Amino acid sequence: MAAATFTAKFTRSKKDKMIGGVLGGLAQYFKIDSTILRLAFVALVAFTGFVPGIVAYGIAMVVIPEA
Repeated sequence: MAAATFTAKFTRSKKDKMIGGVLGGLAQYFKIDSTILRLAFVALVAFTGFVPGIVAYGIAMVVIPEA
């Protein structure tokens, strides 16, 4: 039996971006609507404190390659 291959690659989106394309790329990777993901991110950042979420987004912008 052949093993299944996983070819999807997580990259920042060039088309679906508001700041850096991180959430747009994540939405494309999981095949969900980017608006839902952005609203969930804003809620998560608001409830956990703004600094950790902003720092994590900034690190993701640097680490994740652009499409």
